Amino acid sequence: MKLAAPPLLLLLLLLAVLGFCWGRQHHDNDEDDEPELLVQPSRFGSLWPLPQKVQLSRDALKLTGLSFRIVDGKESTVGASCALLQNAYRRYYEYIFGSPKRQGLYKSRRAAPPELTELQVVITSTDSECDAYPSVNSDESYELSVNRSSAILKAPKVWGALHGLETFSQLVYEDEHGAKTINATVISDFPRFAYRGILLDSSRHFLPVQVLLANLETMAMNKINVFHWHIVDDPSFPYLSRTFPQLSQQGAYHPYTHVYTPADVKMVIEFARLRGIRVIPEFDTPGHTQSWGKGQKDLLTPCYSGSTPSGSFGPVNPILNTTYDFMKAFFKEVSTVFPDAYVHLGGDEVDFTCWRTNPDIQRFMEQHSFGKDYSKLESFYIQKLLDIVGGTNKGYIIWQEVFDNGVKLKADTIIHVWKGNQQQYQSEMANVTSAGYKTLLSTPWYLNRISYGQDWHVHYKADPQDFTGTAEQKKLVIGGEACLWGEYVDGTNLTPRLWPRASAVAERLWSAKDVTNLGDAYNRLSAHRCRMVERGIAAEPLFVSSCPREYRGI
Repeated sequence: MKLAAPPLLLLLLLLAVLGFCWGRQHHDNDEDDEPELLVQPSRFGSLWPLPQKVQLSRDALKLTGLSFRIVDGKESTVGASCALLQNAYRRYYEYIFGSPKRQGLYKSRRAAPPELTELQVVITSTDSECDAYPSVNSDESYELSVNRSSAILKAPKVWGALHGLETFSQLVYEDEHGAKTINATVISDFPRFAYRGILLDSSRHFLPVQVLLANLETMAMNKINVFHWHIVDDPSFPYLSRTFPQLSQQGAYHPYTHVYTPADVKMVIEFARLRGIRVIPEFDTPGHTQSWGKGQKDLLTPCYSGSTPSGSFGPVNPILNTTYDFMKAFFKEVSTVFPDAYVHLGGDEVDFTCWRTNPDIQRFMEQHSFGKDYSKLESFYIQKLLDIVGGTNKGYIIWQEVFDNGVKLKADTIIHVWKGNQQQYQSEMANVTSAGYKTLLSTPWYLNRISYGQDWHVHYKADPQDFTGTAEQKKLVIGGEACLWGEYVDGTNLTPRLWPRASAVAERLWSAKDVTNLGDAYNRLSAHRCRMVERGIAAEPLFVSSCPREYRGI
């Protein structure tokens, strides 16, 4: 005889079941485009970003650490004297044979597949640029062929060879017996956009040099080629200037422990160069300069309360000759320290409140017939600054406000778009390119903005050429940049917040425009994220999953 359950117990059980079902439905609806957990591997394995043309076969070749070598091909225009390539050969050899197990795409049925003993790297141009710095005009293309008889990587310049080595390393996996394996493959590849950047902010929180280097290493794994170093801002001035050492002595969080010495900066630039990455510093003025004023007297505008100084300071003082004398000397130094052809001059978010209170500024406005339009005063300052920087033979990148305020700009100025929603930034891109200026997009790629769920989808779907404009206008879009501002980011959380979300931006800027399949991207990016983890990068997971080897920390 069955005992009847008490009515209260039945009611509680019913409510529990209904609550569980509602909870699952409610949770699932939070993320209505989550990929299925049980997915088939992509036919492209773990390639990221996806090359332009890929032909994969089932022919498997074995690699062993004892016999495999990466060597200069006989036809190459460079040899052992190219330290950049020799450095890369060692690095990728260690990636291939020092990294843990990877999931194979094609597994040979043969017990002992043929062995691949070397990868020949052939630089085809007489000017390899081995000792040069990468630039916006660098040729990053390469061709990779792997078959039973040979593996050959050809590239006009060393920059393409670096990308090809990364791709080759991504093709290597471990078969079910633990043997290093690669399938016969033919790849022809080049980036869709010349500028593929990441901004890191080292002012709001100081970022140790080792953190910067680790992320440069990860950028190379994702074929990102520009490090936009937002090195100083309101909170601190960690750049140690030889010409004006008092700027960091007074403006850094600490004058010894929280500064980038000339040796540090040189190390970062060379480490980046060896990985095909440009380093573009940003020294943002006239706003975002509170830390500058601590070490440079009379640089900032005194604010007033009524007819007396309030004791606080606003943006750079644009009416003093000493301001421009300082800027000329400072940017002369910057131009010699940072070898890239461009410097980012900022120009965003200038608060006019302090300028409005200052009687000297008010008189200057009257004398120059600026009326009450303080954007004209901003333009007055910016134009003088641009002339100063132009005199150092540097090109410049500026945030969109400078363009929006009608400042006279050189034809080769790059406008950096960062404001607004999708409709607004697309309109801005159309306006900038219709005026004939080259442009970069960052608006949809502010990675400091985080949310629950897979926000990489949004980053992946955004395209810098999706705006109304002519084909000629679209050609003026040279790329884009993911930004990680530092209000809530330091060395403890920078890497997992940045990766693999920045990888989504990397593929959008490298791969063909029609590479948009979210399911395929999820499968490849999950595997790529595990590869970064296996290489010691604390990249956060995309969703529920596991890696063959989990992150072990340091």
